[in-house]
Amino acid sequence: MVTLKVPVTSRDHIRGSQDAVVTLVEYGDYECPYCGAAQPIVERVQQRFSPDLRLVFRHFPLTEVHPHAGPAAETAEFAGANGKFWSMHDALFANQRRLSVPLMMALASSLNLSTVALRDALATGRYAEKVQADFIGGVRSGVNGTPTFFINGARFDSPNGAFGLEEAIDRLLLATTR
Repeated sequence: MVTLKVPVTSRDHIRGSQDAVVTLVEYGDYECPYCGAAQPIVERVQQRFSPDLRLVFRHFPLTEVHPHAGPAAETAEFAGANGKFWSMHDALFANQRRLSVPLMMALASSLNLSTVALRDALATGRYAEKVQADFIGGVRSGVNGTPTFFINGARFDSPNGAFGLEEAIDRLLLATTR
């Protein structure tokens, strides 16, 4: 069984209770169409299993095939440094098919974030180290594509992809309540 090698810490972006029974870690790429297709499923899972689920998102930009994935991840980190990671995360996925630096600037502006500060952060790579750390942690954990999920530290592999998340979490919660 493949396991998560990098534990969840306060450096991660977490939605949900720290006391949740289930921790779902997603390694994702904002430009990956499979991540985009999984996003509504992840949102549904999150709503259904709250407060028993906490979601962690980690960056795994596949920059060789998705040229905007790196800047998008850095834009999300910039927003996170300003308390708006999840708002930017959701906006990037909602606009996935139109990703570009000008769009990221417009999204930042719509979240009342400084576009000048974002431009400078992207130009200097201010958040590239965090994105790279997520990526390296993913590689250490056996991630080789996106999206990749871990449920309570165990890699979630299903022929149904993200569609199998609900059933897997249901089984886990049922097992923990016995």
